[in-house]
Amino acid sequence: MSKPKVLVFAVADTTGTSHKKLEAAGYEVLLGKPEWMIPGTNREEEVRGIVRDVVAMCGTSMRSNPVSRRIMESAQRLRIVAKYTVGVDDVDVDGATDLGILVTHAPTEANCFGVAETTMALLLGKLKDVRERDRAIREGRWREESMRNIYLGRREADGFPGITLGIVGLGRIGSRLAEMLAPWRLGKLIGYDPYVDDEKFIRHGVTRVKDIKTLLNQSDVVTLHCNLTKETRHMLNADALKQMKPNAILINCARGRVMDELAVAAAIANGTIAGACIDAFADEPLAPDSPLRKLGDKVLLSPHGASHTVGGGLGPGIEWATRSVITALDGGVPDNVYNKDVIERWQGRFGGAKVLAA
Repeated sequence: MSKPKVLVFAVADTTGTSHKKLEAAGYEVLLGKPEWMIPGTNREEEVRGIVRDVVAMCGTSMRSNPVSRRIMESAQRLRIVAKYTVGVDDVDVDGATDLGILVTHAPTEANCFGVAETTMALLLGKLKDVRERDRAIREGRWREESMRNIYLGRREADGFPGITLGIVGLGRIGSRLAEMLAPWRLGKLIGYDPYVDDEKFIRHGVTRVKDIKTLLNQSDVVTLHCNLTKETRHMLNADALKQMKPNAILINCARGRVMDELAVAAAIANGTIAGACIDAFADEPLAPDSPLRKLGDKVLLSPHGASHTVGGGLGPGIEWATRSVITALDGGVPDNVYNKDVIERWQGRFGGAKVLAA
């Protein structure tokens, strides 16, 4: 009798440790193909053919060939799609919920705090001209007049108003960033998140604004830390960018498609905003002909590695996902379910029922 199958659709565990855990639990592990992750490809039919006998799916991001509703419909025994990452934008979560399938994610501390720290590094690197100062020294230039940068803090006695920093999304990453910024005594720290209660804003020293337009109008720095959803896709489009100050900086360490890349590049080129720091892009790796590459020091680019830390990165997320798969296949509900609306119905179908007979 064949073993139940678990598909790792986007492989990230180079050690194979998580695969061995699944095998030790009694499952056959199928590994997705590297070409499934190549931008601009369409492998949906191939994946549909492989998942027919699969009881669980897990993996890192696979945005070029997302886990679509059609793929999940082809897997009649599928109980769970477990992501190694925080984001689930490459899974049709609404489709999974309709089909009674759990989707789990991995907002691990190492991942979230790593992103907050990288955001801080990008903020300082851009506003304090770290890259430009280093280059000037190497080129034999010294303390030029142009090397005067922004003072971040607030010193009212000396006439320094500080800056206003706007956080879009006060989840784990956004709130951690607020904690890190607290000792800096910025001019003002504001935030927008319709899914978070007032208490969290107060606890993290962030002034709540009523809408995204208000945040864009007031902020000298806008930093994005929201999930990619139907509501947030291209939230920062051409019209939204026009609401920002001409001296403002945009930081995106969330998901590439939260902003319209072409609109952002155009806004920087024509002076609508001053610049950007970007770690996440619509298609990755960033295309050689991307207009973002042609903006010089007005942009600071990072290869979607904001969460990468020594001993962190995807490692903890892989552990979470593996644990979640085993829990769900044993008939239990994991503690990191993203589409919580499906839990009651899922329990009615699978609660307490093990895939593997005792």
